[in-house]
Amino acid sequence: MQPNPIIGTELPRKARSGKGIFRRENLDGWLFLSVSLIGYILFRFIPIIFSFVLSFSEWNLVSGLRGIRFTGLENFIEQWSDTWFLHSLVNTFYFSVVSVPISIALSLLAAVIVNESIYFKGFVRLLLYSPHISSMVAISIVWAVLYSPSYGPINMFLQSLGISHPPGWISSSAWAMPSLIIMSIWQSVGYNMVIMLAGLQGIPRDYYEAAEVDGAGVLQRFRSITIPLMSPTLFFVMITSVIGSFQIFAQVNILTKGGPGTSTSVLVYYIYNVAFNYNRLGYANSISWVLFVMIFALTLWQWRQQKKWVHLQ
Repeated sequence: MQPNPIIGTELPRKARSGKGIFRRENLDGWLFLSVSLIGYILFRFIPIIFSFVLSFSEWNLVSGLRGIRFTGLENFIEQWSDTWFLHSLVNTFYFSVVSVPISIALSLLAAVIVNESIYFKGFVRLLLYSPHISSMVAISIVWAVLYSPSYGPINMFLQSLGISHPPGWISSSAWAMPSLIIMSIWQSVGYNMVIMLAGLQGIPRDYYEAAEVDGAGVLQRFRSITIPLMSPTLFFVMITSVIGSFQIFAQVNILTKGGPGTSTSVLVYYIYNVAFNYNRLGYANSISWVLFVMIFALTLWQWRQQKKWVHLQ
């Protein structure tokens, strides 16, 4: 065959078959995936399997792998007579049930306000979103100062209003969990607001204009147009918020250490405590799997319930 006069190189002697091209592309695809796949297997899949095996055993890190002693279902049975575990379980549900609805309602309100024509719209968005991107350690330290019962700005302000006995906040068993909830809501509103803002801006303005012509008021338009068309976005925010609320850890570890007593001990904090302070890896893994099953069941239930109130366009 003669050299190609245009590019000056020799054309291939015979064209590749379609099957050969498919194999080459398939191989390229697997090569691109291999790094992520190996990382997933090494750092996700194998630890998950190892965690499941450990949940049926008693083990501490000091004894090495030979120290693993299989105990069957003992760890799972022990949980339900463990007072600390039961308190942590109740506290986790308490935190989730109170914080998630309030956070979603405030986020929606903030998104509706920011979506309208207000002054300094960009600055307000930045102000609301900044807690989400701030360091959790820094935030927790700031809130610890704010919550200080003796010299904290919050109690000093309340005393200036004439309240002689303000709450003890994180030093009080009754107020410690509400204090964590307030802080978590403050941090999550900005992130949820951004997602809801995207949902609001996807609603055609024609709907609002037509409803306004028909005489619908602000509340009626919000109830009949905004809420139904925002329902897929609200469902997404609810799912992620519930899962996130069951995984709260950093603020508890930094701010209260689960106390006073067990008033702010939640499941993830208890798992950490059992594993690394009491060196009971097997028991900690069994609690992790119970937490996983609860989150999975709750998510599945929410997924089935969404058919009753989520309107897909």
